[in-house]
Amino acid sequence: MILLVGVLLGLVTGRVLATLLDPALSTPLFARENHRGATIPTAAGLVVAVSALAVEAVLALADAARLVDLTTSGGLRVLTVTAVIGFALLGLVDDLAGSGLDGRGFRGHLRALASGRLTTGGMKLAGGIALGILVCAPLGGRIGPLLVDAALVALAANLGNLFDRAPGRTTKVAICAALALAVATGFDEGLVGVAVVVGAALALLGPDLGERLMLGDTGANAIGAALGFGVVITTPLEASAAVVVVLLALNLASEAVSFSTVIDRVPPLRALDRLGRREPPTR
Repeated sequence: MILLVGVLLGLVTGRVLATLLDPALSTPLFARENHRGATIPTAAGLVVAVSALAVEAVLALADAARLVDLTTSGGLRVLTVTAVIGFALLGLVDDLAGSGLDGRGFRGHLRALASGRLTTGGMKLAGGIALGILVCAPLGGRIGPLLVDAALVALAANLGNLFDRAPGRTTKVAICAALALAVATGFDEGLVGVAVVVGAALALLGPDLGERLMLGDTGANAIGAALGFGVVITTPLEASAAVVVVLLALNLASEAVSFSTVIDRVPPLRALDRLGRREPPTR
């Protein structure tokens, strides 16, 4: 029940903030072309990060006023919000300042670094690793487990961005992953912060599918990081290590394989991916 409340809080807050932030997101600073060539706002994922922050502030006040008792998950919620805001800010820099001239993926950023340039994408990857260490360190693990946990958060954040190649795709994947995680962990109360993030992402799903906005790296990274941190705080080290292997494989596979192509070739995945979307552009 508490996770459902978290989703609803995120959904309502996200819907309100999306309306309030619409004038700012509609300025030329955020205008980018989408896959159809239409100019729409990017980095709308800011709504997800601000919603997570706003909901946590309200919950903290309610807890302090003894209106609710959320002390069990309080510290984990704060760490979740820290991860979400941090990865959103790293993604925002890439959304607004990234040129793509140095190529994408690990290889493109490493080539740029070898030539003496740190791309915004490279900064996002390096900063993501540092941020993963920062939010996982308070959990008290030794160096080995800490590195596993930090890698899981950073890789999940990057994978969220890799899925963001079609309207609504990252949010759909996040919903499926969050449901699977909640069921597998017996609806662990520690996932309240993740539930809020998923709810806020749901608030943007309609406009995203309608191609009226884009989550951008800002939203996709934040959503992926929240889910990754959710795995860290609710599963044993062995499970986290297995997830890291899967995430690493998917991140590396993206260097050679198009996720969009794979999805289009698998009928159930294609049907889910296109659910609610406009017809794909003709080639």
